[in-house]
Formats: sequence, C-alpha cells, structure tokens
Amino acid sequence: MADQKLTRIGLAGLAVMGQNLALNIAEKGFPISVYNRSTNKVDETVERAKKEGNLPLYGFHDPESFVNSIQKPRVIIMLVKAGAPVDQTIKTLSQYLEKGDCIIDGGNEWYENTERREKAMAELGLLYLGMGVSGGEEGARNGPSMMPGGSIEAYKYIEDIVLKVAAQVPDSGPCVTYIGEGGSGNFVKMVHNGIEYGDMQLISEAYDVLKSVGKLSNEELHKVFSEWNQGELQSFLIEITADIFGIKDDKGDGYLVDKVLDKTGMKGTGKWTVQQAADLSIAAPTIAASLDSRFLSGLKDERVEAAKIFKSGGFGDILETQNVDKEKLINDVRQALYAAKICSYAQGMNLIRAKSIEKGWGLKLGELARIWKGGCIIRAIFLDRIKQAYDRNSELANLLVDPEFAKEMVERQSAWRRVVCLAINSGISTPGMSSSLAYFDTYRRERLPANLVQAQRDYFGAHTYERTDVPGSFHTEWFKLAKQIKKN
Repeated sequence: MADQKLTRIGLAGLAVMGQNLALNIAEKGFPISVYNRSTNKVDETVERAKKEGNLPLYGFHDPESFVNSIQKPRVIIMLVKAGAPVDQTIKTLSQYLEKGDCIIDGGNEWYENTERREKAMAELGLLYLGMGVSGGEEGARNGPSMMPGGSIEAYKYIEDIVLKVAAQVPDSGPCVTYIGEGGSGNFVKMVHNGIEYGDMQLISEAYDVLKSVGKLSNEELHKVFSEWNQGELQSFLIEITADIFGIKDDKGDGYLVDKVLDKTGMKGTGKWTVQQAADLSIAAPTIAASLDSRFLSGLKDERVEAAKIFKSGGFGDILETQNVDKEKLINDVRQALYAAKICSYAQGMNLIRAKSIEKGWGLKLGELARIWKGGCIIRAIFLDRIKQAYDRNSELANLLVDPEFAKEMVERQSAWRRVVCLAINSGISTPGMSSSLAYFDTYRRERLPANLVQAQRDYFGAHTYERTDVPGSFHTEWFKLAKQIKKN
C-alpha cells in the first residue's frame, strides 16, 4: 500500500455480505481498504478483487494500518454480527480514529443500540450511521437497497458512494435515501424484514394449497410461479420460488425442494417487528402469523408424533376426498396471495409510521416504497403502486383504503375466501392468508363485537366504557343488576 494513495472508504467484517459489498464499492470506482479479524478472509477478498477485474481493493491484517490507509475524514462500514461484536469492532477501530471520522454499521442491528452508539461516538467527536442493507449476497455484490439513518453529516460523507453502489431502477433512481435521524435506518430495515417474513409465509401457503389440495407437481408449480412472475405478483420472491421448483436433486432422484427439511430458521428481525407492533398497538397479524409458523415448524419431532395420533382420528383422509378444478384453483390462489400481500405491506407501513410519529423521525412512506423497488428481498412491481398511493395521499390511514388498492381487494375477496375455506375444509393451515383476511374483514367493518369485550371488562374490573349515544365515560354495576335478574 506504500505506493498507493489513501483509499476513499474502509470496510471491516468480510463474511459473505461484507466481501460482496466491498467488491461492489471497488467496482464502482471507489478505492476501498478492507479488514477482518481472521486474516484469511482479508486474503480471500483481495484474491477475489484481482479475479473480478483487478478492482481497487486493498487488504489489511491489523486495524491500525487499515484505519490509517483511509483518507480523512475517514469513513468505515462495519458488517459484523449484531450485538456485542459491533461494540467490540467499534472499540478496536475507534482507538485509531480522529474527530470527524465516521463509522457506519451495515448489519441488522436493534435500532436502540444504534442510538446508544451514536451518542457514545458523538462524545468522542465521531459520526455514526446505522444502515440497513437488503438484497442478500447477490444484492450486496451488484446493487442492494440501502437504508441509512443517523447523522445527516455522516450520510453526506458517503452519499456519492451509496448513490452508485445501490440498485438502480429505471425511472425511479438509486435504491437508497437518507432515512432519518437516530435508529430510523435500522428500524425501517427491521420492518422490511418483517414484511419479508409475511411475504415468504404467504407464498409457502400458496404452494401448500396448490400442492396438497390441487395436487400440482413441481413441474406444474414451476410453470405457475413463472407465469405469476409475469403479472401483478412479479417480484424477487416469486421469481426465486419458480426457480426452486425447477431444480433437481443432485444427491438423488426427484426435486431438491422435496428433500429440504421443513424447519425454518430465523435471526430475530421478524420477532423484533412483532414486538414493536405490540408495543405501539399496531395490528400486524400477517407478520405475527409468519413468526408463529416458524416457531411451529421448529417442532418437527412433535409434529411427527402428532401426525400419528391424529391420523387415526381420520385426518389423514381429508385431502383424499377433495376434488378440485386445477385451473380455477390456480387463479383463486393467485388472487388470494395478492390480496393477502397487500395486508402484509399495509401492516408494515403502519408500523413504520407509528414509530416515526413516536420518535419524530418524519419518515416518508412513499420514498421507502421507492427504495424497496430494486435490490432488496421484497422488491416487487407493486411497490411502485404503493409509492403512488402515498404520493396521492401522504396521510393515507391504511393502504387498504387507497382507491386503487380498495378496488383490487373487493375484486379479489371472493377468490380469497374460497381459498381459505378450501384450505380449512382440507385440514391445511393458511395462517398468513387467514389472518390477513380477518385483518381486512375487521378493518372494513363499521361495528365490531368489541362492545361486548368492553362490557366484560367493566363487569369484572370496573374499567368503564363509552356509549354510542351519549358522550362521556360510564360504569355499570353489572354484577348487582345480573343478581336482581336472576332473583326474578
């Protein structure tokens, strides 16, 4: 490095995402220094940079020379595991940093940790950003969606880089924007992942109904999902689902998807999303159902035993008696999937807005939909429509009541109900589709049975109630009145 000029930026943490993002930055013409605690990853990344076009990427085995190789004010992106490893990396790097330098956490971090670190860094005269990065391995290398939040001054340091490194969408621009203050970037990325949980669950339910009830083969499923990816459901997740159904098992007969164990892993962002929704009193049943489904999928041994017990009760015969029109079912499931998806996105957007109001972040929901149109895991053609909905009305109470989306919900609700009824009668669980339908049906009703629940609360706990005809707060001695009626 002695004969090299100082680099423009540094990146610490060279697991899959770190390596690929570093190579992406270098490829876009920004010389980059890289560092990792285990030095073999540094050498591996340098080797890749040579192979992938002699990219301006320089590796360092010790933190001091790494930091000193970067031009001032220094900017370093960390891509390490959330929690303690982030604090450890900050500790390692900050001893060599100077006032005005900047650290950016590009991992899936809890937003309050980012806010704590931003304050601690400010005391040392350092700037800090928490930046959500979505797109997985491929996105990081070729153009992710990026959600930076924290110091606006820090964002200005990297704006020229991220505008080129992010996914580029024609007519829409780079999939990055300054999200807002504090931990807003991490929070938005967390909810993005929650929506992703919902999306994946709904797709898996569509697959289950088509396979278990419709008896579609993997070849037919590949064809169906490929066709769906040409229309309103066009998205990254539908595209990769179609791909998965086309891949044969390299270790035996048949298709690989049938050999994958039915246990879904998770890293915590979905759980955080549901916890935040509960804290903010925002209904997010589609996302919550997807989380519960992952928990239940983990109980594989218990499910194997339960299946034996209930098979003897006649549950094994339910599916054998179903006789369905395949083409009609495919069309119904497509409509049900689309309608349920709108509910998942509506819940995520409502959660982001509620947090933005609580924290005073001033987040623009239409702009978030725009930066999710490319690069990220939930990229989908209908995000353009979500952006347009918020552009039409930035105060939109819920995506469901946007005139265009409301019309689509009405047009699809019959198919949606048919799919959920068929699944229930077939003994197939569709918690995402069912809870989305319940969310829609609850939201669209002027009057709910909540009056009875509030009456019960007042009966046993004197919690009072409001009336529909007279303003004010009321309490009734229900117990005494009921006693009198029983006497009579």
